This record gives sequence, C-alpha cells and structure tokens, in this order.
Amino acid sequence: MVEMHEMVPGGKRNDRYHQLGQEAFGEKLGLWIVVPQQLLVEVGTCIVYMVTGGKSLKKVHETFCPDCKQIRTTYWIMVFASVNFVLAQIPNFNSISAISAGAAVMSLSYSTIAWSASIKKGISKDIDYTVKMKSTSDGVFNFFSALGDVAFAYAGHNVVLEIQATMPSTAEKPSKIPMWRGCVLAYIGVALCYFPVAFIGYYMFGNSVDDNILITLQHPAWLIGIANLFVVIHVVGGYQVFAMPVFDMIETFLVTRLNFSPSTTLRFTTRFLYVGITMFIGICVPFFGSLLGFLGGFAFAPTSYYVSRICYYYLIF
Repeated sequence: MVEMHEMVPGGKRNDRYHQLGQEAFGEKLGLWIVVPQQLLVEVGTCIVYMVTGGKSLKKVHETFCPDCKQIRTTYWIMVFASVNFVLAQIPNFNSISAISAGAAVMSLSYSTIAWSASIKKGISKDIDYTVKMKSTSDGVFNFFSALGDVAFAYAGHNVVLEIQATMPSTAEKPSKIPMWRGCVLAYIGVALCYFPVAFIGYYMFGNSVDDNILITLQHPAWLIGIANLFVVIHVVGGYQVFAMPVFDMIETFLVTRLNFSPSTTLRFTTRFLYVGITMFIGICVPFFGSLLGFLGGFAFAPTSYYVSRICYYYLIF
C-alpha cells in the first residue's frame, strides 16, 4: 500500500484506497470493488469501538464503585458516544495526531497490564484448551470469525493511503520513506500488544477467556479498572482514525454529487449523524463484535490482504 501510493507515472498520488482501486480496475469497477468493502471495515470497526468503549466504561464503574447501582451498557455507550460527538468535528488526520499517539500508548499500556495480571492470577481451575465447537456449522462460523479477528488486528491497512496523503512528498524525499518507518513501528507495536496477550491469556484461561481479556480478569481491582480506562482512551482515538475516511467520503459525495456547499454546518451535520448512527447500531446490536468477526472473513481479509495485492499486480503488469 505504501509503495503504491506514488506508483503511477506522472507524479499522481493515490490518496484514497478507492483511487488506488480505480487506477487498477477502472473508474467505475474500482469504486464498486473497494468502497463497499472499505466502508464495511471502517463503519464496522467504529461500531465495535463504540460497544467496546461502553463496556469498558461500565467495567471501570463496577470496579471502582462495586456497591453503586448498576448502570446498563446502553447508557455507557451513550457516554462514550458523547465524547466522539465532540472529537468528530476535528477536520482531518493531521489534527488527530496527538489523539492517535495517545491511543497507541494506551494500547501498549493496557495490553501489558492484561498479560502481567494474567500471570499474576495463574492458571484457572478446570482449564480447557479444546476447540469450542458444538457442530460443523459452528466450527465454520468460528473459522471465519478467527480469520476476521486476525484481519481486524491489521485493519489499519484500510487507512494507510489516507494517512500517507497527509505527508509532504517530493521526488527527492518521497512520502513512502517516513511512512515505511511508521508502518514498521506500528507492526512492532501490534506484535507487542497482541502476541503476549494471546499466548499468555489462552495459557491461563483456556477457551473460557472473553473477547476482552480485561473482562475476564477481576484482580487486582484497581489495576484492572485503570486498564479498562486505558482501553476507553485507546478506542476513542481508534474511532476517530477509522471514522475520518468515512467522513471524507460522505462530505466529498455531498459536495461533488449533490452540490452541497462545503461548510462547517455540513461537516457538523454529517459527522453528528454518523456518530449517532454507529451509537444506535452499537446499542441495538451489542454483540456486533462477534458478527463482525464473521463478516471480517469476507471484508476485512480482502481489503487488508487480497485487494491490495491484486491492485499491485494490475499496476505492475
């Protein structure tokens, strides 16, 4: 993806994933191949982050105030959404660089807390390492869910070009040089976050571990509460990163196709509605993360791995 950003002769930059698709497959076909899948990835990720943020806020509340009245996850999702209603008005990727950096630090922090607390807790009693499968169809669903989970870990591929578009580029200093450095650091960060949690978490809890291992962990309470707070900060930043390309698509469509005038009012309205819609879906379908894992086998994997390689083939040959 990084290399293909400026691969087209003549100095043209593929600043959007769909522009790369159009360059490889043609003006119309490229849009139909890339845009639906990219939207599913980005909108789906935003919904997952909405639900995750709400559940993590609920866990923080229950951890630090165990005797307080229980508050439904629905209301915590609304609280999380209220933060994103405000941050969604940030104009572009350059403006959320600090939020993105903070989210990266938080992800490393809560991941470290998760695997270290798992070691502290020790191996669970009656641990079971067998595959959770009641039927063949259940196994097929789990297979696609696993494929989607792996692709979800690298869903950032879908916004690589949009991020690289914010970097200055010249023939002497192309943008791919600093972008490559950033990608290498990002993958190191992903490895440090996912691998210890995956291996240690499964070793300690077996197949009974929750999707969010911090939900499984209970002690030490203060540390788990802080870790869940870190999760909230992380998904706030992640939501903005994945929502920004969607904002760009919607606003570009409204201005170029429906002749709306670009304005602060247009930006406020479209972004407010988008956050509201993802909040509503997250409230109505709180198990969306499980469904997204299944859908990920069809959308996350292609946009992260297959489509980019096919585009590369078409551009080279």
